[in-house]
Amino acid sequence: MARPKEFDRDEAVKRAVAVFWEKGYEATSTDELLRAMGIGRQSMYDTFGDKHSLFLEALQRYNADSQAAMVERLRAGTSPLSALRDVLLAIANEPPARRARGCMGVNAITECAQADPEVASLSKASGLMCEATLESVVREAKQKGEVATHVDERAAGRFLLNTLQGLRVSAKAGVSPEALRDIAQFAIESLRAR
Repeated sequence: MARPKEFDRDEAVKRAVAVFWEKGYEATSTDELLRAMGIGRQSMYDTFGDKHSLFLEALQRYNADSQAAMVERLRAGTSPLSALRDVLLAIANEPPARRARGCMGVNAITECAQADPEVASLSKASGLMCEATLESVVREAKQKGEVATHVDERAAGRFLLNTLQGLRVSAKAGVSPEALRDIAQFAIESLRAR
């Protein structure tokens, strides 16, 4: 008779996210994952399959959590355009260690997506959801007169997603918070109705 699992799967995935986010896929060893998750090797293989499958699940969790956090921040804004500004500025306002870690989703794209179709697929799906969310907020800002009427909402959503990803890469590369704020502010001003 099989023994019942003696660990919380969600908590184990959360801990795996932290390790992959900090070190990346290739630099993370199975032993580091096992220590962080507090489980044995056989439990990992029985539950997740292998390191790659665990990485995909961790990436999917990270992307879903990041999307939810962005939506929450967008809803908390005093106006659609100010909410977009807050999302972009949040990167510059993070503590240095958090900025240096970058974004696990962007890190996965730059490390793995070209050679790993499953990572590419997860990343594309997450990017499309984020883009659609940003497009929707731009549309709302446009309806409220905050964004110029000539702005193409779909192109603006793509622009803002690219700006977010670029800010994450720049932050990880050590670009100063002041420079990140300038980039965020410029992006928002480029959309603003005059």
